Amino acid sequence: MTDTRIDPPVVAGERAMLRAWLDWHRETLAVKCQGLTEEQLRLRSVPPSSMSLLGLVRHMADVERAWFRRRLNGEDLGGIYYSDDDPDGEFDNVDTASAEEAFATWRAEIEHARAAEEACADLDATAKTGRQGVHHSLRWIMCHMIEEYARHNGHADLLRERIDGATGE
Repeated sequence: MTDTRIDPPVVAGERAMLRAWLDWHRETLAVKCQGLTEEQLRLRSVPPSSMSLLGLVRHMADVERAWFRRRLNGEDLGGIYYSDDDPDGEFDNVDTASAEEAFATWRAEIEHARAAEEACADLDATAKTGRQGVHHSLRWIMCHMIEEYARHNGHADLLRERIDGATGE
């Protein structure tokens, strides 16, 4: 794996630090998937889990959309890969899914997320749409996204090691 990530600064303002760490974790997922075939990206972890690297990419596209576009911006959008009838679709439906499409969709959702974050005046800005009645601040959303990526990047480490033995930060 070629590591193309830019290390977050050790000293920066709060918003710059949050942006840098979120981007670092976004790129970590890309690094974990680098150089694999579609078949390898579709390989599942262990039963009963349907988790795969491709599923993680699809899941994170939906998570980016949910927090930045649907909640922060208040856009009326549904899930990309999941629905009420298929709540785990991003993980379950990868057997014929296109990795190229999934990565393009994920990257596009990241760009939408960056635009939504940049449009907010400050980190205390609250989401236009609430989750379970709570309108989260942009600060909370960015911290949550860092946590979401960090957790799933741990899953990605294990999946990648299972596929070809590759490990890394």
